[in-house]
Amino acid sequence: MSENGNDQQDGGHSHGHAHDHSHRHPFQPDLEDGGYSYYQVMTEAVAELLLEKAVITSEELRKTVESIDSKSPAFGARMVARAWVDPDFKARMLDDVIAAADELGIDAGGIPIKAIENTDRVHNVIVCTLCSCYPRLLIGLPPDWYKARAYRSRVVREPRAVLEEFGTSIPDDMEVRVHDSTADLRYMVLPARPKGTEALDEEALAALVTRDCMIGTAVPKSN
Repeated sequence: MSENGNDQQDGGHSHGHAHDHSHRHPFQPDLEDGGYSYYQVMTEAVAELLLEKAVITSEELRKTVESIDSKSPAFGARMVARAWVDPDFKARMLDDVIAAADELGIDAGGIPIKAIENTDRVHNVIVCTLCSCYPRLLIGLPPDWYKARAYRSRVVREPRAVLEEFGTSIPDDMEVRVHDSTADLRYMVLPARPKGTEALDEEALAALVTRDCMIGTAVPKSN
C-alpha cells in the first residue's frame, strides 16, 4: 500500500494465469534486489567453508538455524520473573546471565550477556549501533526496527524522544542509559517489577514481560 492509498500490483507486472485479482497484492521487493551486505557475504562464506571442510553437515546447519529462529521472549521473561521473586537469583543473574539461565534449563548460548537493572532512578535501553547484535536466544528474534538505521543512530543521541515514540515516557528526574551491544557482549534489560503485582505468582509475572521490556523501549504493565 503506497502512502496515497493506491495499491501497486507486483511491480507493474501482470500474471498470465487465472487468479482473481480483485484483491491486489502490494509490491514487495525481493531481498536479493538490494544486494548482500558485508555481514551477509561473510555469513555465507563462513557457512560454505564449514560445509566444504565437513566441520558441520547441512542438516546440522539447518537444525541450528531452526533452533535459533524458534527462540522466543518467553525464556528471558522467565528469568525476569524469577529475579523479581528471588533476590538471590537476581544477584546471580546480574553477575552472570548465562549461568543464571542454565539454572532454569535455558540455553543462552556462549556469547557473554550482561543484565542491566532498571530502578526508580535509572532506565536502561539497548541498541547495537553497528548491526543487530542482540541476545536472541533469550528474547527471540530482533524486531525490524531494532535493526533499522533510524533506531540505531537516534537512540544514542535522543533516547527520551525515541522512547516517547514507543509510548514510554521517562520522568525528567530519571537517568536514561543506552548500552551498545557488540559481537563480544550482548545486553538485556532487567525491568523493574510493576507495582500492584504482589499477589501474582511467577508464571503470571512472566506473562507481563514482553520483548520490548527487555530491550528497554517498554516497561511492564500490571494490567
